[in-house]
Parts: sequence; structure tokens; C-alpha cells
Amino acid sequence: MDSKLTFEYDRIGDILYINKCTPYPEQESTEIEYGVVARLNPKTNEVENLEVTFFSKRLLEKNWF
Repeated sequence: MDSKLTFEYDRIGDILYINKCTPYPEQESTEIEYGVVARLNPKTNEVENLEVTFFSKRLLEKNWF
């Protein structure tokens, strides 16, 4: 069964969180691009969460990724 994506935005930190599941300590983290962190399932290496920093700045500059 496919899981739904959830989107959360932290205004203070200017971070967009895109989640397939709740983050958990066992996940591996890797910065896939400056300011974009992927959290991976440690068994399958599947991306489960993304954190996009400086989100509003990226939108205004149209320098998304």
C-alpha cells in the first residue's frame, strides 16, 4: 500500500518537511543537495523524508533545487 505524503512548514526555521512516515532515529541522513536532506530507510535505502531548508528563499529566487 502506498503511503500518503504529508507536508509541514516551519516558518521560524524556514524548512519544508515532506514525509512519507514519521522520522525515526534509525534513519540514515544524507544531504542530496545544499540545504536538502534526505532521510533514508536503513534496510531498503528508500527516501522516506525530505527536509528543504531556506524554502521561502528558494521559492522567491526560483532556485528550487
